[in-house]
Amino acid sequence: MAGIHIERVTKSYGQLAVLKDFSLEVKDGEFVVFVGPSGCGKSTMLKILAGLEEASSGSIRIGGRDVTDLAPGDRDIAMVFQNYALYPHLTVRKNMGFGLKMRGTDSTEIDRRVTDAAKILGVEHLLDRRPKALSGGQRQRVALGRAIVREPQAFLMDEPLSNLDAKLRVHTRAEISALHKRLGVTTIYVTHDQIEAMTMADRIVIMRDGIIQQIADPDTMFRKPANLFVAGFIGSPGMNFLRATVTSNGANPAVRLFGHEVPLQASQSLAGRDVVVGLRPEHIVAGPGPVTFEVTPRLVESLGSEKYIYVDVPSENRAEVARSGGDERRTDTIIARLINPDERIADGRITLSFDPARLHLFDATTQASIE
Repeated sequence: MAGIHIERVTKSYGQLAVLKDFSLEVKDGEFVVFVGPSGCGKSTMLKILAGLEEASSGSIRIGGRDVTDLAPGDRDIAMVFQNYALYPHLTVRKNMGFGLKMRGTDSTEIDRRVTDAAKILGVEHLLDRRPKALSGGQRQRVALGRAIVREPQAFLMDEPLSNLDAKLRVHTRAEISALHKRLGVTTIYVTHDQIEAMTMADRIVIMRDGIIQQIADPDTMFRKPANLFVAGFIGSPGMNFLRATVTSNGANPAVRLFGHEVPLQASQSLAGRDVVVGLRPEHIVAGPGPVTFEVTPRLVESLGSEKYIYVDVPSENRAEVARSGGDERRTDTIIARLINPDERIADGRITLSFDPARLHLFDATTQASIE
């Protein structure tokens, strides 16, 4: 096992800058997830770590050793790809041990490692089958086993669950998390799925356009997003955004939302400042509360134990913010996520409310969080 130190790595293809001044310290045994929309540079960074791509500048150390210019085979890492990349003519046993065989490892040692890895992954009964006789989840476990037998200093995983169906993805991500806790090997995992990031990571690295937006543990990322992009990316459904101008309500700052003067809990003077107010769907509740408003839903989606209520936003509160795809979109609706709602929608109307203490504030120009 080993820590990974990435210092000011950049990557450009001609005039196109894919990574910009990427720096990160991964602790020994840590599980770090790179997440972001397509094209943000997360897979490129993983390939640079693996030695499959050459950085334009910067340095990489694994276990204190500078590996910036080393070939992939000399970096003592193991990769798990989105594509299982199994040899169809070889059995599971031979697929898992193939890399060790190519390195000249003794056959007895190969058998030991393959057997141990198969027991860890629960595929010992599949060792004599070929890949065509395996399900997608079984193939993914074999691909993981091929990485485990290497006994590397670090695992690099590039969207390994993307080819699985939704139910199997949930099961397999739990297996990977349990496997990491058992082995304790430093792991960097790339995904575009924020749910995978939130459920698996010790720390999350959110990227956009080749730039790190925030590095934090999942709870901090959810409670204290650094900017609008992070706030909109983390959470399902994503955070609601409303544009407003801060006014003074006596001695306290306030904003006007849904026809109400809503007090703000801010540690700095904000009077006259244009802001974007963030409110998570699960923090809107049915029935009266500190700030109550009655609306006619545009759409109601029932998921059994919860309902998603889509509500029109007053024109004065509509904000243009960058969503997870990276483009600017105007928010003309917000979503209320009602858990086990008791209140029925009578005559097309429903009463909703929220607590101002749950609001997040962002600067309308810089999109940075305001404390």
